[in-house]
Amino acid sequence: MFPTKPISRFIVFTLTLVLLLSFFTTTLVNASNVDTENDDEVDEDLEELIALDEQQEDTSHVGGADAKFSEAELLSKAQRIVLELNSDSWTRVVEGNEFVLVLGYAPWCARSAELMPQFAEAATSLKELKSPILLAKIDAERYPKAASSLGIKGFPTLLLFVNGTSQAYTGGFSAAEIVIWARKKTGVPVIRINSVTEAEEFLKKYPMFVLGLFDKLEGPYYEEFVKAATSDNEIQFVETSNVEVAKVLYPDLKAANHFLGFVKSEPERYTEYDGAFEVEKILEFLEYNKFPLVVKLTEINNIKVYASSINLQIFVFAEADELESLHEPLQNVARKFKGKIIFISVDIKDENLAKPFLTLFGLEESTNMVTAFDTKTSSKFLLESDPTQSKIEEFCLRLLHGTLSPYFKSQPIPDNTDASVQIVVGKTFDDLVLRNPENVLLEVYTPWCINCETTSKQMEKLAKHFKGLDNLVFAKIDAAGNEHPKLQIDDYPTLLYYPADDKANPIKLPAKQSSKDLASFINKRLKNQDSGPRDEL
Repeated sequence: MFPTKPISRFIVFTLTLVLLLSFFTTTLVNASNVDTENDDEVDEDLEELIALDEQQEDTSHVGGADAKFSEAELLSKAQRIVLELNSDSWTRVVEGNEFVLVLGYAPWCARSAELMPQFAEAATSLKELKSPILLAKIDAERYPKAASSLGIKGFPTLLLFVNGTSQAYTGGFSAAEIVIWARKKTGVPVIRINSVTEAEEFLKKYPMFVLGLFDKLEGPYYEEFVKAATSDNEIQFVETSNVEVAKVLYPDLKAANHFLGFVKSEPERYTEYDGAFEVEKILEFLEYNKFPLVVKLTEINNIKVYASSINLQIFVFAEADELESLHEPLQNVARKFKGKIIFISVDIKDENLAKPFLTLFGLEESTNMVTAFDTKTSSKFLLESDPTQSKIEEFCLRLLHGTLSPYFKSQPIPDNTDASVQIVVGKTFDDLVLRNPENVLLEVYTPWCINCETTSKQMEKLAKHFKGLDNLVFAKIDAAGNEHPKLQIDDYPTLLYYPADDKANPIKLPAKQSSKDLASFINKRLKNQDSGPRDEL
């Protein structure tokens, strides 16, 4: 689900958390489903823990606010509900229960450390809701064979097992999102609310949901609503046939016969659906409206954001305090492009989130910037002026209308005065290669390419051999730091010969040719031109 990637700054925190988990975790398995030699001992331990929890709950009711659970006690209780798997128990648990949601983690993995408390909280909520699903976790580094057998390849990984058969987890990564997904997959896609009191209690727990109001909870409209609820993996659906109940959940309600509305915890809290009651149309409506006006990118939500079906995306990079000051202006702009462009803010100091983007643009030293992506055409764009509200709005308009020029990264223009092999960068590719009246032999390389060094030495040798010819230029370009729309290479090193009379059709040469073979090729190409060929090497 996520790539394996140790991150040093989280190691101390993660190890502490894992030690805490190991201390408090106790096996929780239904005796009728799991057969083990230590059943009696496990059951006794479990009964003691449950009795302790119930005693603490009773005390909290009697003692009032002073006797409430501390945050650590609540976390401890939640973690005990999550079953810890090992090499011996995983088969019995997965095959002995109808529904098991398994979290594969590694102790050093920062994303695992972020997800585990959410997972534990979800386990508590699901238990309170009397869900049939069992939540379990396994240290994939400690039990690699068991993790591999379960299908865990990266960290963290969530997998749902239904009667022993695995399904990919496709929900969100907050506790609430895990609960919603788990309930939908275990047969509860929609919550039915019958009274105003139930509606008021529901609002306390769910900041985002889809409301369906129907005069009768049956018929074609209702059936499409339920199908949409079942197909969606992230959002809680709620249904009612009582108009007064619906108005508690959606005060702006106007329709009385059948109605669908989307509720979120942000300024644009209520969005009414005015399309056809068809599954695909409803899901499309939700996809284009589920994100806040401005999404704060995190380790937890980044995959969901990247996978958005909204093709046009604006990324704003700045330090956290500056993003706070930009939030309202960005919301004002985002409001005008709602459903057409998704707006994402990124803390530029967060290396895990920001650095890949900065590297993509070749702007690793930037302090703040505004970029855009069109995922449909794989194009990227850069706002090359101060990110004021008016400039960002103009940038978005041009993005929407397709009038922005794509951005191609380029290193600074070098001094080639005494260079036998000219250094080409993105900004000089047109002048030194495409518009150059001479023949050009270009080496395309990257700093990490193992074989490029040999080719570069060949180029230097050839440049010296053919020195003095006025119709031949030797050049090289670092493809890791420079881009050009006419240079689409993914194999390094690559040698391209651009004939003076046909720059649109460069000739690709085998990079593993000897210097003698390359000199022979050049001589043949120059034979019919003004300057005569040189002797072979």
